Amino acid sequence: MASLIQVSAPSRTSVIAGRILSGLVIAFLLFDSIGKLLVVRPVLEGTRELGYPVDVVFGLGLTLLACVVLYAIPRSSVLGAILLTGWLGGAIATHVRVGNPLFTHVLFPVYVGLMVWGGLYLRNGNLRALFSLGGPGGTSLQEAVRKPLTGQPA
Repeated sequence: MASLIQVSAPSRTSVIAGRILSGLVIAFLLFDSIGKLLVVRPVLEGTRELGYPVDVVFGLGLTLLACVVLYAIPRSSVLGAILLTGWLGGAIATHVRVGNPLFTHVLFPVYVGLMVWGGLYLRNGNLRALFSLGGPGGTSLQEAVRKPLTGQPA
């Protein structure tokens, strides 16, 4: 059976940029999860201010750590990105619920999410092919959907 989507390897520059972007996200989220796992006082105070009981901090840290580890491992990075997107969505909902400022608090998880997916997009050829804009050497997602499973033009 012919493949519907042609995968071309990302350029070396793209892979390096993706690794740097992903590395920044991983470092930031690891720092956050470790702070929760060590049950640091500022983390406890921040959790309380957001309306969560302090006894959930360790579990939140463990959950975030698991998501970050999955994102950091190349074979499971897409699953990790999906899980981190859910995590960040919860952070957005929390900030909206307590009435925090829009650009500094509510949208910060959106910025992190864009970095999560941007870094992955730059370093993962399969993800780039899936969301290709139909440039040279690739089939766009729309074209792939229109083709029958045999790979022959419709």
